[in-house]
Amino acid sequence: MIVVLKKEANQAKQDQLIDWLKGMGLGIHISKGEYQTVLGLIGDTSKVDMDLIGSLDIVDSVKRVTDTFKCVNRQFHPDDTVVSVGDVKIGGGNFAMIAGPCSVESEAQIVEVAKAVKAAGANLLRGGAFKPRTSPYDFQGLKAEGLELLRIARKETGLPIVTEIMSVSDLPLFEDVDILQVGARNMQNFDLLKELGQFGKPVLLKRGLANTLKELLMSAEYIMASGNEQVILCERGIRTYSDYMRNTLDLSAVPMLHELSHLPVIVDPSHATGIARMVPPMALSAAACGADGLIIEVHNDPIHALCDGAQSLKPEEYAKLVKKVEAVRAAIQ
Repeated sequence: MIVVLKKEANQAKQDQLIDWLKGMGLGIHISKGEYQTVLGLIGDTSKVDMDLIGSLDIVDSVKRVTDTFKCVNRQFHPDDTVVSVGDVKIGGGNFAMIAGPCSVESEAQIVEVAKAVKAAGANLLRGGAFKPRTSPYDFQGLKAEGLELLRIARKETGLPIVTEIMSVSDLPLFEDVDILQVGARNMQNFDLLKELGQFGKPVLLKRGLANTLKELLMSAEYIMASGNEQVILCERGIRTYSDYMRNTLDLSAVPMLHELSHLPVIVDPSHATGIARMVPPMALSAAACGADGLIIEVHNDPIHALCDGAQSLKPEEYAKLVKKVEAVRAAIQ
């Protein structure tokens, strides 16, 4: 249930209403916009008298929300959420360019790529230290050493770092990471999501390989319901009958997620296609359909990459793409 308060509602009366609702055992999510304040009621609202609340002189309207996700719901929070990482803002008209290698391989590699993508226009650095791989024999990442190398690259370039966490037990290692990424395979690892809700760091949540948008939003709800409102949704392609590309990039998810939720939505065209030459057209399409950012794999030597070299752009290719993305965004604005 949501209660929309009038613009000039008396603050003392607002506080009285909130205290009364909390006394009924309800959680209250307060969203203060430029023109109105919205109270999102979380819990068993069946005992709430809508007519009584609607009759109060500070209340503009009352309505029930049938969606099972509440905190992420745009009805609860009409204004776009903006996730801030240092000077970088994501959402609410702010566009983030996240780039870097699939996996951190060495200090020389990650620093070289970090400098290249920054020069091209990226404002966040991605790189995998812990790598979930389909085969147990594939490179699994440098783990703690990889995190240290990312910190070195951040010191060299000033770029905040984005890297994937796979297990609750590894959380202490991520204290100094700027954005924690939850990969597609962990989208419904609810124990991890709840811990990230209490961890207090921004979370980049990727859609699962065969998950619906509602399931993605419910996973985000786990994080937000545990206290963390800094969540970024990521569309990275889903499994379909496509036989020429790694996945199918569901670009229709971007405007639909914006309609359903106030959270920023970014797109990963690298994992969606699995083919480097397919990344630029999909990245441009993502920018055109209203994405709040792109996360793209860039490697200085893709042929010899230890992970996902086939989908990685070279630094010079990424630089050309950034200029085209900027042109597309200027056109749609």
